Amino acid sequence: MTNLSSSIKAAAVMPEAHSPGLALRSLVIGLTAFLTVVDLFATQAILPSLTRHYGVTPAAMGFAVNASTFGMAAASLVVGILSPHINRRTGILFSLLLLAIPTGLLATAPNLAVFTILRVAQGLCMASAFALTLAYLGEQCSAIDAGGAFAAYITGNVASNLIGRLVSAAVADGLGLAWNFYVFAALNLAGAALVYCTIKRVKPMHAMTATASPLAVMFAHWRDRRLRAAYGIGFCILFAFIGTFTFVNFVLVRPPLSLGMMGLGLVYIVFLPSVVTTLLAGRVAARLGPRPTIWGSLAVAGIGLPLMLSPHLSAVLAGMVLVGIGTFFAQASATGFVGQTADDNRGIASGTYLACYFCGGLVGTSVLGRLFDAFGWQACVAGVGFALVVAALLTIDLKR
Repeated sequence: MTNLSSSIKAAAVMPEAHSPGLALRSLVIGLTAFLTVVDLFATQAILPSLTRHYGVTPAAMGFAVNASTFGMAAASLVVGILSPHINRRTGILFSLLLLAIPTGLLATAPNLAVFTILRVAQGLCMASAFALTLAYLGEQCSAIDAGGAFAAYITGNVASNLIGRLVSAAVADGLGLAWNFYVFAALNLAGAALVYCTIKRVKPMHAMTATASPLAVMFAHWRDRRLRAAYGIGFCILFAFIGTFTFVNFVLVRPPLSLGMMGLGLVYIVFLPSVVTTLLAGRVAARLGPRPTIWGSLAVAGIGLPLMLSPHLSAVLAGMVLVGIGTFFAQASATGFVGQTADDNRGIASGTYLACYFCGGLVGTSVLGRLFDAFGWQACVAGVGFALVVAALLTIDLKR
């Protein structure tokens, strides 16, 4: 199989947008991302079955399933601090190998407490591989080519949201809950095999030999107004995404929409357009700049919000499509901006960005959940809109 590092370096001297080397590189990067985070949201597709299996309330099961986000926020920050001392290839490879262990053990988790701990462990492993891969791409890609590489990686993340949910629902329905986790453990091992075959050992780069302490580097990044704004944008993006795609499910199953479980599962198709559009984020950002790109992305997401207040299913689905396209496009652009803006110690910068990103999901779940329970779906949508406005204001500080 073609070496990923070689493909990246070759792409830097081949400006043709449709060259075979560039297409192969994008495919490998996207597939790596897919196999890294496919476990993150897939389990949400079998929440009703897990709730019955453990005999707990939907709220308790939902918290347990989303506990992986706690692990991802913590690991992103820790890996970012330790990044200068971690070999990229070794770190990614072992993170994916270790990820298969808690994934497989979920099949036999005896109670909800053990299930929750294993989900946190999954988050730790996923975030480690995710942060180190972003750092690797930022170090190995040229400044011009980095946007496309980051967009390909985020596209794989988008695809995992769609395909992971569909695979999880299909396997659990046909083979049972235990086999669902065994299948995803096998996918984790496939990701490790892909990394072993495509990422070669590279000499430590300047970014991996920091002269200052990791905490000093992190504080230096926070003092950079552009990076600080990008971290805030990441926080707002997942805040809005979680708020939309968690609580809209309750709207879809209630009158007047009244979708059944099969219909609710097919709703995940709304992520399909995002798989295509997110891949273009790097090219668009390189041509227009980060600010117009993210502003446009947030505007697309904002247009989708009032549609989701409609009593008609077609309008709600259209709104979900627009929010998905807008938030993922903005995430890809912001992630690429962080990788290109941090002149050194990109691992620390990427880890800090991801920690803020996942913290946004945690806060969004808590704040918007309270709004939903107290005031209904309209208040939740208003909260999502407020997060998009804040992200747009922060975008003002994103300069080339």
